[in-house]
Amino acid sequence: MDYKNCDICPRRCGADRAVRPGRCGAGILPKVARAALHYWEEPCISGKNGSGTVFFSGCNLGCVYCQNREISRCGAGKEISVSRLAEIFRELEDLGAHNINLVTPTHFVPSVIGALDIYRPNIPIVYNCGGYESLETVEALNGYVDIYLTDIKYFSPEPAQKYSGAADYFPAAIAAAKAMIEQVGQPEIKDGIMKSGVIIRHLVLPGQRRDSMAVVEELAKLPKGSFILSLMSQYTPNGALTDFPEIDRRVTTFEYRSAVDRAVELGLTNGYTQDRRSAREEYTPPFDLTGI
Repeated sequence: MDYKNCDICPRRCGADRAVRPGRCGAGILPKVARAALHYWEEPCISGKNGSGTVFFSGCNLGCVYCQNREISRCGAGKEISVSRLAEIFRELEDLGAHNINLVTPTHFVPSVIGALDIYRPNIPIVYNCGGYESLETVEALNGYVDIYLTDIKYFSPEPAQKYSGAADYFPAAIAAAKAMIEQVGQPEIKDGIMKSGVIIRHLVLPGQRRDSMAVVEELAKLPKGSFILSLMSQYTPNGALTDFPEIDRRVTTFEYRSAVDRAVELGLTNGYTQDRRSAREEYTPPFDLTGI
């Protein structure tokens, strides 16, 4: 697994990223848009002190509705060295962060591993990803990651292809989630702060009520107690959805409650839900190179 003939994610685009960017838009140096304490993750991640969050630029999915599209699709950020990334981990730890939270790190996994080989913080490492992961990459992270904060965005190939260009999303994401659970074990929370384990997020999308319910039904097949479920209602149109008018709106109460009610019916009660009106500007911080 390296940046030559790139096969880090399931796209296996084969780019020599020293010569040209991969499908994710990234070269070989980690590109970062912000590194700071962040307070808007799940309570067991943010805690009182905040999560030491590193926002990487680029993305192997590039969802059309992404709230972080400034960095995921538009290229905002600054390239840094692997040694500087290690320094950032130390600086966030010194600020009192509960963990080091790597947001959209998939396409920079070799650099993340290199930085952690230079400096391994004495706080948990959170791998905060879109779920579109290869099993080889999850295995490479064994011993480096304590907490996987992963998405399961879709069940059906049609919305996965339409909105993320990844018809094979669900098979890849559920296989990765199972590997993550096997690797780090059941969730461990001490004094309200997560120390290890897996959180699986699902963001309910407009018009995808049945797909969300199908995702919940598939997650209910995983071993009981093996993960924390976070059902999110915070979807907010990003202003760039002219070609996708059907998702250029907020989700309805009915759409969101359908997913929540199905989760409760199936016994998935260990987790988090949101007030449908909970979306706040703070969920999308300024990508102004703070901490870089």
